[in-house]
Parts: sequence; C-alpha cells; structure tokens
Amino acid sequence: MPKNSEKTLRNRKGLAARLLDFFIIANLAFLALDVFLAHSVNAFAHPAEWIPFYFSLAAPVLLVLTLFGSADRLRAWCRFGVGWGAICIGISGMFFHLGSEFFSDLTLKNLVYTAPFVAPLAFTGVGLLLIMNGMIRDTDLEWAQWVVFMAGFGWCGNFILSAFDHAQNGFFNPSEWLPVFTSAIAVGCLITLFLVPHQAALLRFCVIVLGINFVVGIAGFFLHLTADLQAPGVTQIDKFLYGAPLFAPLLFPNLSLLALLGIWKMSTRNGVSSLGQSTLE
Repeated sequence: MPKNSEKTLRNRKGLAARLLDFFIIANLAFLALDVFLAHSVNAFAHPAEWIPFYFSLAAPVLLVLTLFGSADRLRAWCRFGVGWGAICIGISGMFFHLGSEFFSDLTLKNLVYTAPFVAPLAFTGVGLLLIMNGMIRDTDLEWAQWVVFMAGFGWCGNFILSAFDHAQNGFFNPSEWLPVFTSAIAVGCLITLFLVPHQAALLRFCVIVLGINFVVGIAGFFLHLTADLQAPGVTQIDKFLYGAPLFAPLLFPNLSLLALLGIWKMSTRNGVSSLGQSTLE
C-alpha cells in the first residue's frame, strides 16, 4: 500500500474513535438535563435520584480533561471508572424504576405505567461504549460490529419506550404507531447487519432505514413540543414536566448517528477475510 494511502487510512480510523468519544461525552452531558426533568416530576423524592444527575454533570468534564489531555494510564483509568460507574447506575436505575409494586404484581399495566424502566439503561449503553472504545482499535472490524451491536440494543430500548409511552394514552393519535413501527425495523436491520456485515445492499438499506428514523425523531420532537405547549398547566414548566416527554423522540436521531458511525466503519473495511481479521494487516 502506498504511504499516502496508508496515512489517510490510519487518520480515518483514528477519527472514528474520536467521534465516538465526542458522542459519549455529549450523551452523558445531555443525560443530566434529561434526568433533571424526569426526576423533577416527583421533586427528587428519593435521595438516590440525585446520583445519576450529579454523575452526568461530573463525568463529561472528567472525560474531557483526561481523554484529551492526560497521560495514557490516567486516561485508561478514567475511561474504566466512568464506564463502570455508568453501567452500575444504569442497571440499578432500571430496578429502581421497576419498583417493588411491579415485582409484587407482575402485570402489563404496572409495567406500562411505572417509571420508564429501560430509560436508565442509556447510562449502561454509554458506559459499555466508553469501555469498548478504549479496548478495541477502531481499525478493526470488531470495533464497527460492537458499535452496531450496541446501537441495536439501544434501538430495542427505543422500541420499548415508544410502545409503552404511547400505550399510556391508548395510541390516541394513529401517528403514534409510526415510531413503534420504524424503530422495530431498525432493530431487525441492525441485528441482521451485525450477523452479516459484508453485504453492501444491506448496508445501504440500513442507511435508508436510519435516515427515515432520524426524520421521525425530529418530527416527534416538534409534535411533543406542540402537545406540551397546548396542554393545560399552571406554568410552562409544569406543561413540560407532566406532558409528553419532550426529549424522548431525540433518541431516534441520536441512535441513528451511532449506528451510522458503525456502518461507516464497516463500509471502509475492505479485504476482510473473517470476523475481526483483515487481509490488509
């Protein structure tokens, strides 16, 4: 391979890992706002509800200071600590959201009308991405497959959130079925792509599906915003706290970008002979 081409390929591979780091930091920072709004509904009734909020405020600052300006050893420990902290917060938050009422009476009604039990798993997904990005080179096909794999699980959670959130009002508006349908297709596409990463036609189809979901998410954000502004409430903040979850539809463009990052790296991997191995090495 010519030196110029080899240098270009190396820079491109490094760019993917950096983009994923920026994606992780941005998501952790945004989770602080999302958690604050969600837990303000009950005025942070349980002291433990402050933990994910403070974690989301501190973790992005720590990652920016260490990932982009510290020694390798400190950077690795920071990635490891923040990653596992996010994983633990996500899993424990899921059980807190399910609560004792659901476990004592396993009914679909309790599952739908409890706090969104998959929402805290956003922390777990971000933590896994952070750890993976420090363990696997983005020059490997395995890196792209892990990104697609975790994006697929994120879409599974997005599908559940879309179905349960809209089930609370009985899918009053028929358009509320659209994100359930498009997110289900995204789940199937990404699972298939993870298992069969070398099909160019499948890559293109997944890009189209993710593009549609991106648009669905943006449209959903404005529909939720309109519904909240028109909802009855004493103050504007009450409308956003107790109305349609304003930021929930933004999961669609967010997860679309993550999946597209993995697809982009898959598409640049030529000469792959087997999983995680390349004839270019």
